[in-house]
Amino acid sequence: MTCSPEIVPSEVEAVLGRLISRGYRFVHPRDASGELVTVVGVRMHDTVVDVVRLDGEDDVTATRMPYDEPNILEPKQVLWQRSGDMNDVVGELLELPDDEYLQPAPQTRVNARGCWVPNGSGRAKWLQATA
Repeated sequence: MTCSPEIVPSEVEAVLGRLISRGYRFVHPRDASGELVTVVGVRMHDTVVDVVRLDGEDDVTATRMPYDEPNILEPKQVLWQRSGDMNDVVGELLELPDDEYLQPAPQTRVNARGCWVPNGSGRAKWLQATA
């Protein structure tokens, strides 16, 4: 009888599994050629929406905003936001109490390197900033 090696999920799969188990739903925006641009997870609960954008293992941004924010990919009102390493950012996000942030935090400027543009097919395209 042979024993197969134990299958261990990758670190990314483990983090995505933690998010899924907490109720996050995911979209996978692609560019015009069909290449995956990023992975975006969204969770609506109580009076807030949490969004986590995974561009790479060391390039993750998580944001909490009011539930009535009209554009969750470019929110005008941010209650909490972190960027950095996947494990650190997702860990902090999952530790947030579900209903603690009822009032917006002071506005902070976030340097974007592009923007999301809807392409009419129910998907959005990330346009990289050129300047």
